[in-house]
Amino acid sequence: MLNKELVNFIVKKYLRFDKKNPFISVSAILAFIGVAIGVMVLIISMAIMNGTAKEFEKKLFTMNYPLSIYPKYQNSVNKELLSKLEKNYPNLKFSPYLTSQAIVQSGDKMSGAVIFGVDQKKEANINSIYKEAVKNLDLKKYDIVVGQGIKDELFLLKDDKVTLYFTSLNPSGFSMMPKMKRFKYKSAFTSGLHAYDKAYIYTSIESLQTIMQKDSNSFDGIHVYSNNAFDDIEILRKDLKKEGVGIVGWWQQNGNFFAAMQMEKKALFIVLMLIILVASLNIISSLLMTVMSRRKEIALLLSMGASAKEIKSIFLKLGTIIGFSGIVIGVFLGFFGMWILDTFEIISLPADVYGTSKLPLDLDLIDFISIVIGAAVIVTLSSYYPAKKATKIDVIDVLRNE
Repeated sequence: MLNKELVNFIVKKYLRFDKKNPFISVSAILAFIGVAIGVMVLIISMAIMNGTAKEFEKKLFTMNYPLSIYPKYQNSVNKELLSKLEKNYPNLKFSPYLTSQAIVQSGDKMSGAVIFGVDQKKEANINSIYKEAVKNLDLKKYDIVVGQGIKDELFLLKDDKVTLYFTSLNPSGFSMMPKMKRFKYKSAFTSGLHAYDKAYIYTSIESLQTIMQKDSNSFDGIHVYSNNAFDDIEILRKDLKKEGVGIVGWWQQNGNFFAAMQMEKKALFIVLMLIILVASLNIISSLLMTVMSRRKEIALLLSMGASAKEIKSIFLKLGTIIGFSGIVIGVFLGFFGMWILDTFEIISLPADVYGTSKLPLDLDLIDFISIVIGAAVIVTLSSYYPAKKATKIDVIDVLRNE
């Protein structure tokens, strides 16, 4: 039967600073610090990775729309389909659109753009960024709302006239016949993503119907707002099959981007876990040195009736106390570091690149549990070998020679 009092007494004794062999205690302290730093860095890094991913997700969710309905097999998306969807799915919001590429010119400055023709009221219902840009505005035909990047590049002021050039094939199909139209600049939007702010323009759907000579009954697609896009896409897909149109989710349009972020996160987790692994080597060396310096004491304990299980428990407990103390302190430092970064703007990000100027932090519960369990497994395994080694001491040989 395991003598817990004996185990606890010996562990407390071995945890004290060893004046005769100070390097053993220094090694244990370094192991403790290494584990704490490793856990702290992992927690903060995973929080930053998650926060950045969710920030991008939020921006893309708005600008790419939860769901998008598009025509297949050269069919068009028409008003009849829009009316049917609005009637059958009152819990969803729909906004039809036309789109085209264009070159926008103001004075001697020019910029490429993607222009969307939308219904102001319907678009404002599903796009919070557009809604903010057109607040208190009654947009007329040939009024435009542009991204902040385009506004800055062309030095636009409210009610400035800009020229948009559209291209389309002439009947012979051998050359591009540009169309040009004057628009009035009314407002600018800021999505937080430079790629959209420097490329997107919104106007009325009637404007593009006229310029592109489109039937007022047909659209290039319908954007859909849903609070539960992952479930709604399957329901809509079944309904839209017979209509000759397809549907795609925002996560499918940006699948490669988020897959790359997940891969980076996993790689970062593995690399930073190596910090804890390196720190655990100090636990191994510290315990092995303790075993070697305490050989006589261990031999005496075994000769007086202490079991190999008790000796193993002493060193397992010694190693886990060092390691688990480091994990606990590391968790505390990690959350404290997150609070510091969240409260004080120590690190400022370029908003046009990352979508936000404030460092986003969001620690996922699964990541936190993975960090703690991973660190605990490494620490426990690091303690096992020295503990096993302590039970292999030759009692007779040690007592005879020492």
